[in-house]
Amino acid sequence: MMAVISLLAILLTTGLLTGVYQNLLCRQVISDLREYVLLVREAGSDFWREGTGSGVAGSGIRLTLMDGEGKVLFDNEADSSLLENHGDRPEVRQAMESGEGESVRRSGTFTHNTFYYAIRLENGSVLRAARDSESVAGIFGSVLPDIFWILAVLILMSVGMSHFLTGKFIYPIERLAEAPDAEGEPGGYEELEPLIEKIRQQRRELVRNTRIRQEFTANVSHELKTPLTAISGYAELIETGLASERDIPGFAKGIHSSADRLLALINDILRLSELDDSETEMEFECLNLYELAKNCAEMLQVNAAKQGVEIQVEGEDCWISGNRQMAEELLYNLCDNAVRYNVKGGTVNIRVRKADSDTPGTPGRRRILLQVSDTGIGIPKEHQERIFERFYRVDKSRSRGMGGTGLGLAIVKHIVARHDADMKLESKAGSGTRISVSFSECPPPPEGL
Repeated sequence: MMAVISLLAILLTTGLLTGVYQNLLCRQVISDLREYVLLVREAGSDFWREGTGSGVAGSGIRLTLMDGEGKVLFDNEADSSLLENHGDRPEVRQAMESGEGESVRRSGTFTHNTFYYAIRLENGSVLRAARDSESVAGIFGSVLPDIFWILAVLILMSVGMSHFLTGKFIYPIERLAEAPDAEGEPGGYEELEPLIEKIRQQRRELVRNTRIRQEFTANVSHELKTPLTAISGYAELIETGLASERDIPGFAKGIHSSADRLLALINDILRLSELDDSETEMEFECLNLYELAKNCAEMLQVNAAKQGVEIQVEGEDCWISGNRQMAEELLYNLCDNAVRYNVKGGTVNIRVRKADSDTPGTPGRRRILLQVSDTGIGIPKEHQERIFERFYRVDKSRSRGMGGTGLGLAIVKHIVARHDADMKLESKAGSGTRISVSFSECPPPPEGL
């Protein structure tokens, strides 16, 4: 490709230079002829009347004198009596009309041109000078073999250079393909380093996503296997008659509990799949986060009472831009976790308020803070970075015993991301947990709507 581009560039440059030099040559020859004609005019009529005009024949300039009708009176290269009338020649006609004229006539081979310049004398006669000159095309034609050799050398150099540059260009990419995890400079062009680093980042992200998906698949299989095994075991005992009538209600309760767990798992898995699809359209509206928090607390009152946990809601009306279903899901998962992993006689505090400062880049608009705090078991520091991963549990036995699917906080993380919100976790083992989510403020709707 580089060789083709080089060849086209050379041909285009040659064509342009030919045109430029041809124009310069025409201007120069016409200028020389004009100066010569003016010198002859200054010499006067004696110049050709006495025959001295014939002396210019050796200079390569043809001199012709015509009367006002175009009849040839004198020519230094031919017998004037044998020449036809020149009144129809372009340069002669221009000279008769405007005082001077010029023209260029090309030969049939395009290698030579004849230049003409004529002026009208005071007595009405026309003096014309003519000269043959080789054209630029002819000059190029004479050196065409040399040009071909130069082109051949340039093409070979272009091929070699393109091969060298291409190899140097793709070297870091080949090196990256052979050892994608190798650290250090990739080599090659400095301009490629951002691209190489971007490829490495994308690969690391791909490997990470692949690992997460593999772990997710393994975890799903494991989580589904546990309740299915329990259901199958209870059903087999009842089917074979090994279970007494007194045991059947207990087995039925176990089947029911395991089935509920399966449904919860399937629903959460499907929900995560929906949230993973970034192309899924979401309807956003202005939501009163404080009202949503109060509704969520009311919904969880029964479960909280069973756990001996008190739910408190405090704050003020704060409006956010969000999807209603997702906002309710986020609140429910955060509050449900705070109830599940609390202690007997503990509390869950839901607080909604405006941040102390405006949103950066949007003066007058504050961030809206949702804070869910509990007095529960807390999360050890070494587990806090992974607590939002799918199926990750700090205490697996207690989590399953409390009926959790291990996907609630993963769903929360996705919902936060889809709302361009920020989330912060503060926790200490044995001292409770507080999760804060910061949303963009939405102007409240007019009163009465």
